[in-house]
Amino acid sequence: MTQTPLTEMIAQGHGDRPADLVLKGGRVLDVVTGALLEGDVAICGDRIVGIMERYSGKREIDVTGKILVPGFIDTHLHIESSMVTPHEFDRCVGPRGVTTAICDPHEIANVIGVPGIEYFLSCATETLIDIKVNLSSCVPSSHMETAGARIEAEDLVQLRDHPAVIGLAEFMNYPGVIFQDPGCMAKLEMFRGGHIDGHCPQLLGKGLNAYISAGIRTEHEATTAEEAREKLQKGMRVLIREGSVSKDMVALQPLLSDITSAYMCLCTDDRNPLDIGEHGHLDFMIRELIRMGCSPLAVYRAASLSAAEAFGLKDRGQITPGRRADIVVLPDLEGCHAEMVLSGGVVLEEAAFAQRQITPPVGRASVRAPVVTADHFRSSANREETDVIGIVEGKIITEHLHEVIAIENGDKRPDPARDLVKIAVIERHGINGNIASGFVKGFGLKRGAIASTVCHDHHNIACVGVDYADMALAANRLGEIEGGFVVVENGKVLAELPLPVAGLMSLWPFEQVRDALVELRAAAKTLGVTLEEPFLQLAFLALPVIPALKITDRGMVDVVKFEIIS
Repeated sequence: MTQTPLTEMIAQGHGDRPADLVLKGGRVLDVVTGALLEGDVAICGDRIVGIMERYSGKREIDVTGKILVPGFIDTHLHIESSMVTPHEFDRCVGPRGVTTAICDPHEIANVIGVPGIEYFLSCATETLIDIKVNLSSCVPSSHMETAGARIEAEDLVQLRDHPAVIGLAEFMNYPGVIFQDPGCMAKLEMFRGGHIDGHCPQLLGKGLNAYISAGIRTEHEATTAEEAREKLQKGMRVLIREGSVSKDMVALQPLLSDITSAYMCLCTDDRNPLDIGEHGHLDFMIRELIRMGCSPLAVYRAASLSAAEAFGLKDRGQITPGRRADIVVLPDLEGCHAEMVLSGGVVLEEAAFAQRQITPPVGRASVRAPVVTADHFRSSANREETDVIGIVEGKIITEHLHEVIAIENGDKRPDPARDLVKIAVIERHGINGNIASGFVKGFGLKRGAIASTVCHDHHNIACVGVDYADMALAANRLGEIEGGFVVVENGKVLAELPLPVAGLMSLWPFEQVRDALVELRAAAKTLGVTLEEPFLQLAFLALPVIPALKITDRGMVDVVKFEIIS
C-alpha cells in the first residue's frame, strides 16, 4: 500500500479532517495495562491515527457494545502445511483475526529450492493479511535425508533485503550449531545481529547456552513448562504452539501470566483447514487459554504486542496512533469470535479478497518417484530385535522402542495385533530412487495403507501399511496425482486429496480441501486408525531433527545420536 502523507495522518488524528474510516462506539483493549478504553478508533489509510476520542469519518462503522483487540500474529508456521496456497490461507485465517503470519517456506524450499521462497515473497505482496517470511535456514534439515534442493548461505543473500523478510528461519540443525558445522556457521554469520528463529527440542544446560550464544532468540519446540521456563530464563522468547499434530498449549499454559506474557507468543506451526474449520486458528488458542485460567490480558498480549516485539515489528501489536490498523472486533474477550477484522485498514470480506492479484503457482509435476511393487516393502534385516518408532499422539517427538519381530521367509511382516505396521519412505525428487522401510507403533492400522508426499522436511513419499500391495498402490497413485494424500484398501483407492503445488498445496479453495480431509479422515478410520490426525502425524515421522527415532529415505535415524541406524 502506498504510504499516506504524514500531514494527512496528523490532520485526521487531530480531527481537522474527517478520518478515512472510524470505528464508533466500541471499547479498545489496551494490551499494556489491561484497561478497556472508551472512544472511537480513527483510521487514515492503513494506520490508526486516533483513539479515546470522538471522531467523524468519510466512512463510519458502528461497533457499539463491541471490544476491539489488536490483530493476531501467528509467530511461526509453514503455510504449505495448511495444504492451500498463501492466497487461500489468507482467506481462511484472516476473518478469524489473524492479520500477520510469520512463515518459513522451507517445505516448498525443500522441494524446489529458492524459487519456492520467491513464490512466497511474491504472494506476500498480494495477500490482505501481512505475510512475513523468515528465510529457510535448513534445506535439507540434516545430512540424513534426500531433499529436492539444497540452499546454502550464498543463496539467501539475494533475498535478505526483500521487504517481507524478517530474518533467518528456525535453525533445526542444533547439533550443527553446537559443534560448529561450517555450513551452519556461514548462515549464522550472515544473519548475525539480525533475527534468527530457534528450534531446539529438549535442549537444556550448556548445550542450550551454546545454541543461544549463536544469536538465536525464539523457541517453539518447548513441550513442558520446565523446558520453557529454562528457555525463558536464558533469554529466549517462547512461542506456545498448538497445531494439528504438535499440541503444547496445555503443557505450557501454567507458565503464561501477566508477567511472562511480555516474552511469550502464540503460534500454530502446522494447522490444516479441517482443524481450522472445526476448532479455529489462533482464536481457538485464545479461547482455550482463557478457559484454562490465563488472564485475557496475558493471552491477548501474547497474541499481539509480545509477538510484534519479539520479531521487531514495531508498527503493530497495539491499537494506538501510528500503528497498522490491524483490528479484531469481538462481542467479548472470552469467546474470541471475530465479527469483523481489519488488516492494514482493509475490512476482510469477500469483496476485498476478490480484488487481489494472484501469483501463478509453482512446483508442478514435482513427484518423480520410482514405480514400486509389493516386494519393495519387504525387510532385509537378519535379526529379530527391531527398532520401532513409537508415536506420541499430539507430539512430533517420538519414542525409540525395541520390539522382537519374527523373520518369516526372509521378511519381517507387519503385526497389526501388536500395532506394529510397516513404514516406508520413497525418494520422490528423481535424485536417487532410495527406498527405506521400518516399523512404527501407534497408528492402530489393521488393514490397507496410507501414503503422503507431505513428509517433513524433505517431502519424499511416506507410506504406512499392513498390506504391501496396498502400500505400492498408494505410493504409485501419488505420482499420478502430483502428490497429496491417499488411503487404500484391498487394491482400491478409498479417498485422496491431490496437492499438485510441489506435492504440498492444493489448487482448490480451502473449503474444498477441508471437505476432502473429512473424507480422508473417515477413510483412515475404516482401516482401524485411532489417531485424530494421522496424515500430519505420518509426515513428522520422517523429520530427523526431532527426537527420538525417525525414518528417512536413507533409513531409520537415531536422532539422539544424530546418526542413521545401520
